[in-house]
Amino acid sequence: MSGRTVFFERLELDRLMRFYGRMVAAGEWRDYALDALPDCALFSVYRRFSEAPLYQIEKRPDDSRKQGAYSVRAVDGRVLRRGHDLARVLEVLEPKRMRVVGD
Repeated sequence: MSGRTVFFERLELDRLMRFYGRMVAAGEWRDYALDALPDCALFSVYRRFSEAPLYQIEKRPDDSRKQGAYSVRAVDGRVLRRGHDLARVLEVLEPKRMRVVGD
């Protein structure tokens, strides 16, 4: 390791916070945490304050040439989506659109 710390950049944080705001308004999420670590930056989201995170959005620059720097992990550790574009990776967390079907 080179002694560096990985952070989300301003545009990435803006996208994350807008998405987070929409999910809070929908009643899905209630809290978040940001972590800057030597190998990755984490944006963790919570349904309740005292629980483990529902999802963790990761930025791992060392993986950017392989599968992409961004990933979404579920509470059980499964990777739900990986990619090079944060917006596309976040799509996996979009609530399903519900429609009323006429009689």
